[in-house]
Amino acid sequence: MPKSPIRKLVPFANDAKKKGRKVYHLNIGQPDIETPQDALKRLQNTDIEVLDYSPSEGIKSFREKLVEYYKRFNINITENQIIVTCGGSEAILFAFNSCLDAGDEVIIPEPFYANYNGFAMSSGITVKPIVSTIDTGFKLPSIEEFEKAITPGKTKAIMICNPNNPTGYIYSKAELETLAKIVKEHDLYLFSDEVYREFAYDGAEVYSVMNLAGIEQNVILLDSVSKRYSACGARIGMFITKNETVYNTAMKFAQARLSPPTFGQIFSEAAIDTPQSYFDGVLKEYTLRRNIVVEAIRKIKGAFCPNPAGAFYAVARLPIDDSDKFCQWLLEDFHHNGATVMLAPATGFYSEEGKKAGKGKDEVRISYVLKAEDLHESMKILKVALEDYPGKTTKKS
Repeated sequence: MPKSPIRKLVPFANDAKKKGRKVYHLNIGQPDIETPQDALKRLQNTDIEVLDYSPSEGIKSFREKLVEYYKRFNINITENQIIVTCGGSEAILFAFNSCLDAGDEVIIPEPFYANYNGFAMSSGITVKPIVSTIDTGFKLPSIEEFEKAITPGKTKAIMICNPNNPTGYIYSKAELETLAKIVKEHDLYLFSDEVYREFAYDGAEVYSVMNLAGIEQNVILLDSVSKRYSACGARIGMFITKNETVYNTAMKFAQARLSPPTFGQIFSEAAIDTPQSYFDGVLKEYTLRRNIVVEAIRKIKGAFCPNPAGAFYAVARLPIDDSDKFCQWLLEDFHHNGATVMLAPATGFYSEEGKKAGKGKDEVRISYVLKAEDLHESMKILKVALEDYPGKTTKKS
């Protein structure tokens, strides 16, 4: 199993704090937005005498409520096409283990969410990367690139994250329809991680793979409440498919782990009633935060950052020799007025093949999950750090 690029630097951050330094955490997607209070109150007012197992597929009333939620996005499913999982992570594992055998391949545009690597390794499957680049804003590679990556008899699936973690890119309807053609022609599964659905800026539209015509039996939707309701600790995700055979196979894994968390489901069911005003406020706040980060990065000589259309991450190219060394140096050897920043080296968001090719070596992922004043201060610290870093380069932005 590979180390988490997001968490592997935690010991260095802890040591920095022991030295009395303030660490601004831009490394992890843990929102600081307030969790919907009505949902928390519902949890606090739960009257349970025996905390027993929930059904392996999840509590029926919660799944029925999820059906209502998805209808808001023109996603028409039934409660019997949903398996509630222990976070979105388990939903990904269910997809890999249900649809692929050891030795099979899944195509994923990179950079991608770091844990896809780990989940693939633990399932005995191989990630076949196709590269999207920072210079194009990480747009989906051409259909020819997908075709070249397909190994007859081995490639079984394509996986995307939309809106994307770590890049913030949102795939257009046209791009997804291109994917649908490939999936249909080669009879592949299409896994879509859509946990950042609510986070789309500047009027951007998030189009779900569940609405792609002609591949309904090939699609598996992966979802989570963690980011949507600022509830990462609830550990509730969703595995959704209209393919009955795939559903029944995934249920074997669901039954093997017995049941998803009861309290997390109670919270999540109540959270679905969160008013739109909550999301309107969240969207306004994240738009402000995104603009602070992107504008600050673009003012740094030799740095570049595309403008993310969704999620709450940005991948920035910095004038550095090695992002792993730089991110560790920030915590071990640098501080500005007693403070430093913690970033995620982008090497961890590329495949093993990509890492060997040097992908992400001058890139970092920034999570803009801090308040505006903290982000302003973080960007000032980063600018000073880049001036002081012994491994700085003179690349043009």
